[in-house]
Amino acid sequence: MPSLQEYTNEIASLWNTHWLTNMGEKHKLFEKQLCEYLDTNNIALYTNGHSALECALEVLELKGKVITTPFSFASTTHAISRKGLEPVFADINPETFTIDPKCIEQLIDEETCAILPVHVYGNVCDIDAIQAIADKYNLKVIYDAAHAFGVKKDGISVANYGDFSMFSFHATKVFNTIEGGALTFKNPDYKEKLNQWKNFGITGQESVEYIGGNSKMNEFCAAMGICNLRHIDEEISKRKHVFGVYSELLGSIKGITIPRQKKKIQSNYAYYPVLFEDEFGATRDKVFEKLKENGIFSRKYFYPLISNFECYRDKFDSSKTPNAVYVSNRVLTLPMYADLSDNAIIEICKTIKKCKK
Repeated sequence: MPSLQEYTNEIASLWNTHWLTNMGEKHKLFEKQLCEYLDTNNIALYTNGHSALECALEVLELKGKVITTPFSFASTTHAISRKGLEPVFADINPETFTIDPKCIEQLIDEETCAILPVHVYGNVCDIDAIQAIADKYNLKVIYDAAHAFGVKKDGISVANYGDFSMFSFHATKVFNTIEGGALTFKNPDYKEKLNQWKNFGITGQESVEYIGGNSKMNEFCAAMGICNLRHIDEEISKRKHVFGVYSELLGSIKGITIPRQKKKIQSNYAYYPVLFEDEFGATRDKVFEKLKENGIFSRKYFYPLISNFECYRDKFDSSKTPNAVYVSNRVLTLPMYADLSDNAIIEICKTIKKCKK
């Protein structure tokens, strides 16, 4: 978070303008600054990432099936389902945890209209392979980049891939606006309709041309984003240090698979996921409970798989995505934030080591 003084200075002008929402000056300035930081030409802001994702699906006027991953947060599949589309689950790459392009192509049929990959933990999907498949079958690509703010591949921001990329600015993310989200996109013609969709479908003072929603980012959240953007590079740098300390302490332990940084990827160090293999001698759940007993709160992120959610009972067969099942049953994301001290990391790792047999 920015200092209280920095934030109050940023919002002070709102007491003069009384323009608190509906795409005011802070909103416009924040969009401009985000385009510059993400090195992209087109952006639209939202109250949250989920609304942004639904908006992308709405604006593309999709019908039919959308291929995605079961190894993600609920929002990804919920957005597909809530827009009247049918989610189809492809398995993941067990090393990157992102959707496996080879599995995507096997699932395409005449009803497939789009692919919705997820940059899981900020790990960049196999963008080139996915786009090649999309081009071959004339499919739209919408990236769930909720974890990937500031991430680059070959020097290019992930904001510039696919037809849309969705970012979440929730308070738990590397970059936040308290609550918020955004869409980046290549086609500037989408901008007007995106703004109309998030404002009830209103197209003029006396015109409402379609059924839209209400998901406009307010000025206070935009102001928080403006403040946090000033500090984001420092935030990521601190996270990189935390990531390195974890890797040094856990990297040599048999039975623990730690995340590896890929070449030509500029990471944001959003999460530190580890897999507890059978060789470790203690299950993921046992480690989770031991950490919890010591006041350390890790996450089974993502468990259960979306395909096993109660709300999707009997609709999917998780055995068709064995890699996702394997990872989901073994993964823990460890505490990860910029101000996590070396001593705290040492204690976390000591607690984990005590579980090993």
